[in-house]
Formats: sequence, structure tokens, C-alpha cells
Amino acid sequence: MTHRVWVLEVNSLGEAKSAVAGVGADKTGCALMAPKAVHRVLRITGLTPVQANIIKQEMLACGGEAAVARGTINHSVAETDALLMGTSKQFGAFLKKLRMQPFGLAALADKIERVLDNYETKPRGLDCRGKSLPLGERTLVMGILNVTPDSFSDGGAYLDPEAALERAREMAGHGADLIDLGGESTRPGAEPVGVEEELSRVMAVLPRLTRELDIPVSVDTSKTPVARAALEAGAHLVNDQWALADEGMAELVARYRVPVVLMHNQRGTEYRDLVGDITAYFEERLEKAKRAGIAPGQIILDPGFGFGKTPVQNLTVLRRLREFTGLGFPLLIGTSRKSTIGKVLDLPVGERLEGTAATVAVGICRGADIVRVHDVREMVRVARMTDAIVRGGGDQ
Repeated sequence: MTHRVWVLEVNSLGEAKSAVAGVGADKTGCALMAPKAVHRVLRITGLTPVQANIIKQEMLACGGEAAVARGTINHSVAETDALLMGTSKQFGAFLKKLRMQPFGLAALADKIERVLDNYETKPRGLDCRGKSLPLGERTLVMGILNVTPDSFSDGGAYLDPEAALERAREMAGHGADLIDLGGESTRPGAEPVGVEEELSRVMAVLPRLTRELDIPVSVDTSKTPVARAALEAGAHLVNDQWALADEGMAELVARYRVPVVLMHNQRGTEYRDLVGDITAYFEERLEKAKRAGIAPGQIILDPGFGFGKTPVQNLTVLRRLREFTGLGFPLLIGTSRKSTIGKVLDLPVGERLEGTAATVAVGICRGADIVRVHDVREMVRVARMTDAIVRGGGDQ
């Protein structure tokens, strides 16, 4: 008899159950064995040596592994990170034991379990003031509409309200799930725009968009007065590139009960740990959102491709995008025509379609739920094809 041998890629508990069932195991066997086929690696920061030694001991006892800083065992370091490695089954046993330990480890066990569960769970749909967006079923496409004279890609093209409205209709016809309207350029080196100027640009277009389009309209702003006027005029969600930093923004979003995009942003490109620092930023902003009363189901996270990052850092964020799913919120990426693509391919803004398509496809493969793009027709096609591969859609 000739034997065939190959490696299976198993990324989730659902995939593991299918793989086990595929060899003929019964339902009970699938439930027992599938957790052994899913391997996870977690990083934990800020542990005392006492905590880290207990964690390592318990993880080893369950058949997993834990890496900590040299010097943890004899307390010659004041603090350490830990890298936990194990199967879902091993983590389950580990968490039961960790909850019985002192030194704040029971609370840490709850957080670890929450992160692991989030990593396995698909996001729910969004309620955009009565307009529903089906997250988790397919990738949503957000069409960019800049009513600015100086945006890096299409500055000045849609300053005229009629031209902007026609462009929005065109994007909706090409398959956009929502339109993102912005009145201030966020390109590097752009001149800041005052509240009144931004309002005049946005409000010249927004009321007609919300009346005439069947899809949700987002306002791309970090200014509370602009967001307030837009919401009063019928905007369905807020895309905030400074993640509730402006005074009153969190409370405004909570009051209107609209979805909000929280984007990572910072001055400069210095990081201790790129993904870890972005995660910490999100945790701080999510806590602010919680205090203001924003419902968790109305929050979207954007790791900020092109903002406060070098080209190498941007590509790293895209490559490691799935790591942010442990936070438990849908992910949006905005890579369209960005300078990183231009630097990699040595191409001007107008010739970055293929590069954008590559980032969109990889982003979806790495967990993106929404892609924010200029070229809607082409990126809808990219998204549908990628979804057919990644999510198992399309005709059989």
C-alpha cells in the first residue's frame, strides 16, 4: 500500500473539528481531540517574578511551555514578559489552575481566556442608525470621498458638491457598502484645517448623501464639533483618526449610539514593541469608550497603516494584523494608494492599483473585516475573490 503524508494548516477550533471529522472520528472524538490540534502563542507583559514563575510552572505542568526573562527564577529581574505556548486543550487546563492562584493571577486568567475566545470568534454586524452592516459574512468595502483640495490622492477632485455626490453614487453602484466622507487631509505635511472650514466642506455634501444613498455614510473627522454637526445631519458612523482624543467625542458617539472607528495614531515612529504598543493604545482608548458608555458592539479598530509608522512598520502591521483580533473587535484597514506602496514599487499615486490590491487581499487573509479604498469597483472584486478563498464563499 502506498502512503500519502502531508501537513494540514489548522488555524481555528472549527478547522480542527473539520480535520478530525475528516478521518472518520465521531462527534465525541471531534470534541475531545480538536482542542489538541490548535496551537496558540500568547505574550504577556508586566509580570513580577513571582507571577511569572507560577505561570511557567503551571504551563509546564499542563504540557505547554512558557518563556520568561533570564533571572526570573532567582528574582534578579524586577519584571518580565512571558511567551506562553500550548494547544487549546493545554490552555484550558492551565487557566483552571491559574484561577486558583493568588497574586492577581485569577484576574489574569480571565483576560487570557477572553483574548483566546476573541481570537476564535467572528465579529457581529453593525447597526448604523437603522442600516445594518453584516460583519463576519464577507469583507465590507468603504469608499473614500475626500472633499479637500490637498488630499494625497484625489485632492480637489470632489470639492464641488455635485461632483462629490456623483462620485458617491458611482461608488455605491460599484458595490461600496458605505461611504467615508472627509473634509480634512491627513496626508503627512498637510496644513491643519479649522473647524469652520472642515464643517463647510463636509456639510456642503453630507445632507444630500444621507438623503439620496441607501448605504451608510461615515464622517471622517477627529473634531467633536464636526462630528456633532454630521450626526445631526444624519451621518451613520464616525471614523476618528485620533480615537476619541478630542474632548467630548466619546460622549457624543455614546449619545448618538453610532459605530465608531478607533484608529491608532501617534507622533513619530518610535515603539518598544510595535504590536504590543498598538495593543496598549487600543486598550486605553477602549477603556475611555467604555467609561463614556459606547457599546462594545459599535466599535471598530484600525491599526493606522500609514500613520506614525515607517514603511517597514506598516508592512509588519499588515502581516501581523490577525494578532489584533484578540481584542475582540472588527478590524478596518486603510492601505489604499498609500506611500508605503509607492516606496515598495517605486510608483506614483496614480499607479498604485495593483499594490493596493495586494494589501487588500493580504489584509483580508489576515483578518480585516472592512477595507477603506479609493478604487471601489476593483477592490470589491479583489475582496469577493479573496473572501471566496478565505471564508469559503462563492459557487461550488
